[in-house]
Amino acid sequence: MNDRSAFELFGSQNPYSSALALRNSSYMAWIDQELVRLLDSREPTARARFMHDAFRTFIGSGRYPCLGAKAAVNKGTYRFGVYRSLASLGASAGLARDLCAFAFERPHIEGDYVTFVATFDDLDYLDERRFERALWAQLQALSDLDGPNHAWDPTVDADPESKRFAFSFAGTAFFVVGMHPGSSRLARRFSWPTLIFNAHSQFQALRDNGRYGRFVDAVRARELNLQGCVNPNLAQFGERSEASQYGGRAVEDGWKCPFRP
Repeated sequence: MNDRSAFELFGSQNPYSSALALRNSSYMAWIDQELVRLLDSREPTARARFMHDAFRTFIGSGRYPCLGAKAAVNKGTYRFGVYRSLASLGASAGLARDLCAFAFERPHIEGDYVTFVATFDDLDYLDERRFERALWAQLQALSDLDGPNHAWDPTVDADPESKRFAFSFAGTAFFVVGMHPGSSRLARRFSWPTLIFNAHSQFQALRDNGRYGRFVDAVRARELNLQGCVNPNLAQFGERSEASQYGGRAVEDGWKCPFRP
């Protein structure tokens, strides 16, 4: 399957094809040093190009700690979308279409680190708790749309209290990384609220070939050098629910995830 036929398939067989979804879809790739829309023939807007350039600059900093994100940006193994307000109806419809396309396309993208970046055109998320609420409202909206179409990824649990919880969409388990202007973590302090969707399967692939431990140690060493401390919420999958890690805030004891599958 070549790239063009694959993209056409991911669009034509996508269950999220309402007028609202089509109007708000923004599935883009960095190909030959150019930002290209993949599910339609429209040109990316100047604002989308500007936000994308800012994201590449942010991740491309020599001191940015996440080596997986840097590899994805350097090799172009990521997809990028720009949406209106976080958790709004339009953003949710467009993001559902694009995240579904990514779940379908991801196995065809060659690389150890493949990710989908959803950036939202909001500028007032300077409060960590407000962003956290919006992040979970967005994931809840996606899950509500996805429920009639796809089962939860069977490799993870749907209960956010479970030690094996992970967000699932289009049958694919994702670890979600939230970024926003008010984050206390420097590695997540991006100019616009952003959700990064990393498939769980790529972390399992690193475990299977014995590279995961070295990868985690290297990222944490770089974060320690940047921030002076590592994120206290970090834990290995299966130790405790990963839900507390999505927003980036150091949650208090007894924190309850508001998400309900």
